[in-house]
Amino acid sequence: MAVSILTRNLRAFGAALQFLTRLPVPRGMAPASHEAEDFRRSTAYYPAAGFAIGLILAAGGWLLSYALPAWPAAVLTAALWVGLSGALHMDGLMDTADGLLSHRSRERMLEIMKDSRVGAMGVVAGSLAVLLRAALLASLLEAPGELAALGLLVIPIWSRSFLVTAIAGWPYARAEGAGLGGLFRTVKAGQAWAAALLSAALTSAALAAFGAWSPAGAALALLLAAAIAYAVGAALAAAATRKLGGLTGDVYGALNELIELSLLIALLVYVKHAL
Repeated sequence: MAVSILTRNLRAFGAALQFLTRLPVPRGMAPASHEAEDFRRSTAYYPAAGFAIGLILAAGGWLLSYALPAWPAAVLTAALWVGLSGALHMDGLMDTADGLLSHRSRERMLEIMKDSRVGAMGVVAGSLAVLLRAALLASLLEAPGELAALGLLVIPIWSRSFLVTAIAGWPYARAEGAGLGGLFRTVKAGQAWAAALLSAALTSAALAAFGAWSPAGAALALLLAAAIAYAVGAALAAAATRKLGGLTGDVYGALNELIELSLLIALLVYVKHAL
């Protein structure tokens, strides 16, 4: 029984890695199928997939900042960040910008977002997002101590934690139930709570590993990370829902990108004014 539970959870984590990253997944962790139950269970492990991305970013950012000046290191770290997800979320941001900023009818916006071609708004949004990420990283990689590595480790956790809340808490905009739309509708509040608790545990572990853990400090860091991620995510999700009647896979990607940028900005505000 215990082996079965462990195997089921390993496969759920493997499914989260497969969906959200381009990291190789060992055969034993790959889900046996890709049905609704596999997808629903995997969402609770989205923060763990973010943690895996964060580990690589923290190590890569530290090595690059050691070997190169801040800006080249930042650009390469940004490329690594986008590449680890196969530009999945960036593609969602660009498609969402094309749709929502077209100011067309709801049906036309959904059609535009489904089109594989990228329009002017998508190009502008994607370009600005990459440029802003690189600029923020250039400043962050010059931060004192190990703050940059800790930020790179934790930020991908909380952006993906909110994704589960977005999937569970807002309706799916497209009428058809097939494909990913049908899978998204299987995710409920239980997975969102599990993802949030896992995010808190992983963040606490990261703080402890970097020697930055104390009961008061850890509680404050957790509250701030969660408050920013969930406040920004909820505001954006509500705004998209007013236009589309719900969220789509592209909007989830856009949420992830914009939450990560918001957390980076908040971290740099702290670096500038509190250190």
